[in-house]
Amino acid sequence: MKYSRLKIGEFIKLCNYTNTEDYNLPIYGINKNKEFMPTVANTSNVDKKKYKIMTNGRFIFSGMQTGRDQCIRIGLYERESDVLVSPAYTTFEVDKKKILPEYLFMIFKSSEKDRYGAFLSDGSIRANLDWEVFCGIEIIVPSIEIQKKYVAVYKSMLKNQEVYEKGLEDLKLVCDTTIEKLRGEMPSKKIKDYIQPLDGRNNKELYDISNVKGLSIQKEFIETKANLSGVSLTSYKVVKPESFAYVTVTSRNSDRITMAYNRTEDTYIVSSSYIVFNIAKPELLNPEYLFMFFERSEFDRYTRFHSWGSARETFMWDDLVEVEIPIPDIKVQNSIVDIYNAYITRMEINEQLKGQINDICPVLIKGSLEEVVKGETV
Repeated sequence: MKYSRLKIGEFIKLCNYTNTEDYNLPIYGINKNKEFMPTVANTSNVDKKKYKIMTNGRFIFSGMQTGRDQCIRIGLYERESDVLVSPAYTTFEVDKKKILPEYLFMIFKSSEKDRYGAFLSDGSIRANLDWEVFCGIEIIVPSIEIQKKYVAVYKSMLKNQEVYEKGLEDLKLVCDTTIEKLRGEMPSKKIKDYIQPLDGRNNKELYDISNVKGLSIQKEFIETKANLSGVSLTSYKVVKPESFAYVTVTSRNSDRITMAYNRTEDTYIVSSSYIVFNIAKPELLNPEYLFMFFERSEFDRYTRFHSWGSARETFMWDDLVEVEIPIPDIKVQNSIVDIYNAYITRMEINEQLKGQINDICPVLIKGSLEEVVKGETV
């Protein structure tokens, strides 16, 4: 037989192995793109013995908010070094005699399957996809020989993307090494003499809801999640190109400060509670050079340590201007920024490569099923 119709529960087994030996492994989570990523949660006081171990070839699943996000959170761990994941996740392996791990993952790397998962989710506010329902999903499984053919194409594309990503890490290392070298070779200066606060408002209503942005702890401008129906935007602050914005509240932000730099040619507007600023002396300090420091985890730790308050800890403007960084000649800064921008550009290309791989997965699955049909009709 060239294929089988199987429910997921017929070829998987749970493998919730916990970290009983208390190995000091990094903790990861999974995002909506079905990618593993370092957790953004504060894990300083967690008991790692309760966390689950992810090894190569093992899957992770979370049915939480599938309907709300229109996404089945499922991932295949394909790295060689083990990591830990939250005990809230379900971890499982497949019977490789029936289906290859990569082939199953390819099936779920499609918007169609995400929509189907959302359709199957329960009627609660969270719209979860229950584990039992997930296990009941039926799929067509071609023969292992056919699976191998299409998995080989997927793995070839994935390998090329990973090689490209490795080059990204090398560029990032050059930037970090250069900065550390500067810190050791020259005294640092307070940035108070180089930056200035801005308080331009949308008084004339030049900007509308399409210009409204929020900020993320990944230090990016994002589409606002606020309901702005009927809200006046006249008090919103204007963030022009080459300007910064940040949220003073640092508590409950996973030990990261929420900040972003507008490196686009567009003008944004943000909540009046945000602090907006730019470089007062661009001939002495490159804004992108400054933002490189703001993106470092060291700066996040600094802002948390220097935050004040009881119910809500804040890092105010008076605290920000006291930050010290090495400020070399502007030509040196520009050279470092050029390398950094090359890194940013390559990161964007890398994301495009990932997108292409995701887009090709449904095509590969379709091709494998068409081969099954062709074989049946011969």
